[in-house]
Amino acid sequence: MTKSQDYLLSVVVPVYNEGAGIAGFHASLLDSIKPAHINNFEIVYVNDGSTDDSLAKLRVLAKDYSRVRVLSLSRNFGKEIATTAGLHAAAGDAIITIDADGQHPPELIPKFVERWQAGAKVVIGVRQSNQHEGLVKHYGSKIFYKTYNRLIGIKMIPGSSDYRLIDRSVQQEFVRMTERSRITRGLIDWLGYRREYIKFKANPRLGSSAGYSYKKLMKLFVDSMVSMSKSPLYISAYLGVIILPLSTLIGLVMVVDALLGDPLNINATGSAYIVVLLLFLVGVLLVSQGIIGLYLSHIHTETQNRPLYIIDKEGSANLNEGSA
Repeated sequence: MTKSQDYLLSVVVPVYNEGAGIAGFHASLLDSIKPAHINNFEIVYVNDGSTDDSLAKLRVLAKDYSRVRVLSLSRNFGKEIATTAGLHAAAGDAIITIDADGQHPPELIPKFVERWQAGAKVVIGVRQSNQHEGLVKHYGSKIFYKTYNRLIGIKMIPGSSDYRLIDRSVQQEFVRMTERSRITRGLIDWLGYRREYIKFKANPRLGSSAGYSYKKLMKLFVDSMVSMSKSPLYISAYLGVIILPLSTLIGLVMVVDALLGDPLNINATGSAYIVVLLLFLVGVLLVSQGIIGLYLSHIHTETQNRPLYIIDKEGSANLNEGSA
């Protein structure tokens, strides 16, 4: 379904200590929007508790450009929350999220809009590996996506970034999601809808150091696993299912062998029986924890308060709006 030319484009930009490069980023952003004949747009900068002069420079931009809005958070809540705040505040028919460090090439914005106008509800920027990427981040990223796809059950293309466009209908559903520990791209992917992908090579960073340390990346990984998957709750149950029958089998073999006069020459001592007994009890304990994990998983799902389902109204027909 082709979108009308009469639309509002929102560009959401989370900012944390990007004062050194924010002016250059803003100029490149405007230079990318103007040639695309996007006449109606807004830029929503979200200051995520910056400790440099980022907020002061953003306020100057808001004063000089009427299309610029600045949303300043009271402290540093983290990129995921800052992006969420920007998505909540955006008023556009199409909303683009892009990093302020310049690594997401703004010149691709017209291509994102074209895909959206052609009917895509979500357009995702897929980052290609680059020469400045360290080995830890390179292989860590591969491990993350493989683990994520296996545990979550929702396919995320390796290299998928927060540089993406979502339709207004997707944004409205995203607002309904109330998780506090979140990975924005994962929640958007969970919503479904028609997705398309645009590959890009990251630009050099504009005058700022990397916003994500290894500690923050690890926290993001853990938060995404806990928020998007119930599998970690079942780990103890899986171990128990292995250990319990194994210890039971070993114990039975040892007892039968002892009753028959030790034909297998096991020569089991009293301490060996104690070890097997302890192994059996550990298996029972792990299975019990797994049962508790099952109940916790249901509590986890209920407290997330996600919608039971999402209706793509454009893809449906003869909907009775009054029964919604």
